[in-house]
Amino acid sequence: MFTIHMGVPEMEAFWNKLIKDVHSGKASKGDMKQYRLIGKALVLLANNPRHPSLKSHEIDALTARYGQKVWCAYLQNNTPAAGRLFWIDGPGKGDITILAIEPHPNDSKKNAYHKITLSRMI
Repeated sequence: MFTIHMGVPEMEAFWNKLIKDVHSGKASKGDMKQYRLIGKALVLLANNPRHPSLKSHEIDALTARYGQKVWCAYLQNNTPAAGRLFWIDGPGKGDITILAIEPHPNDSKKNAYHKITLSRMI
C-alpha cells in the first residue's frame, strides 16, 4: 500500500472542495463524475501504481522540466480530453504525491506538455 498525498496547495484544496461538495449534495453532475473517476484512480494508485487500467507511464518532458520523475495515470480513456493524473514518488518511501489533474494534452503536437503546470512538490 502507498500513502497518497495531494500536492500543496492546489491539489489539496481542489480535492477537499470536491469531497465537501459531494458530501453536502452541492456537487454538479460533472463534479460527481470527476469525484468517482479520481477516487477510483487514487484507490488503484494506492494499491498498485502500475495497475494496468492506470496505464502509468513517465512523462519525459515533465521529468526534464521538474528534475524528478513525473508519472501520468489515466482517469479515462477513449474520451475527448480524457483526464490524466500526474504524480511523483515521494516525499518518503511508500508515498505518492498527486501534482495535477488535467485533460490529456495532444502529445502528437510539439511541446504538448508545456501547458501542464504541476502543483508545488512537497
